Amino acid sequence: MKMKKYKVSTRDFVYDSLRESIMQLELPPGSAISEKEISEELEVSRTPVREAFLRLTEDELLTVLPQRGSFVALIDLDHVEEARFLREQAELGIFKLACQSEIDGIYIKNLEKNLNDQRWARDNNDEETLFMLDKQFHELVAQSVDKSRVWKMIQKMDVHSSRLRKLSLTMKLNWRILVEQHEDLLEAVKNKDAESSDSLVRKHLSLLKYDQKQLKKEYPEYFI
Repeated sequence: MKMKKYKVSTRDFVYDSLRESIMQLELPPGSAISEKEISEELEVSRTPVREAFLRLTEDELLTVLPQRGSFVALIDLDHVEEARFLREQAELGIFKLACQSEIDGIYIKNLEKNLNDQRWARDNNDEETLFMLDKQFHELVAQSVDKSRVWKMIQKMDVHSSRLRKLSLTMKLNWRILVEQHEDLLEAVKNKDAESSDSLVRKHLSLLKYDQKQLKKEYPEYFI
């Protein structure tokens, strides 16, 4: 795992580091993880590691099996669909607001820059950067209409879907479509076209549905 220390509490540092490693698939689904090894790797006591394990279990990112140990949770496609449904309902409202509001120009500039960076990442086969920019694009739209808390709530529910998207980008599935849909969404916001944004959001958040079969075939050990 590639981990960096931050100016936060040891407890939060351990939790954030482990969560990021799981979300980035550095700790893949099904892999064993032990308090002792993490404690030694991060050079911290066992207490914050134990607390981080409890939080990750609550996040449904860790599974504890009696007498066997702790394992990174497998990707649950039922969980993915629930999260997709919740996110769709929230983002339909967010993009509708964005189309109806007078958004500060700085957000439009930041979204345009984000899209330029997405094109670069796509053309340079940089899936890690594209994964980060995908999330950032949607977060910027939420911030533009003062719905940052809604976005954070979505992220808490979206843990299985996020790993699936990371896997999809790693296999370069729908790269071009992903970026093109972001371009269309921004155009809808700029043109205040709420009707178009509604159908675009639905199509955009359905991409993972079409990837699931292929991903499960390629990585059967990652799924429940």
